[in-house]
Amino acid sequence: MQIGRMIRRVARMVVPPALFIGLTAYFGWNVMQGDHGLHSYAAQLRLLDEARAAQQDAMSEQAAWGRRVRGLKESALDTDTLDERSRAMLNLARPDELIVPYGPHDHLY
Repeated sequence: MQIGRMIRRVARMVVPPALFIGLTAYFGWNVMQGDHGLHSYAAQLRLLDEARAAQQDAMSEQAAWGRRVRGLKESALDTDTLDERSRAMLNLARPDELIVPYGPHDHLY
């Protein structure tokens, strides 16, 4: 009889704290490692920073292409400048033009 009472008394003293410690450990592990834990939160923040950087890159590229497209509109083009640059890049001249040769180290602009 005495042994049975001691076992019940020890069980009453040990089981509730053991359950509490087990639950605390379970929730503590989930706070750190779970699907919504701190490690997942940090990973989501890193992904958010990468997405924001990619968005900034895309927006700057879109702005650059927008400037290029606006420059191609008929009202934005200066036909004389376009003609001059195209002939300079293609190395062409008209028969009535004077050609002034420059040295290899002289810059035109």
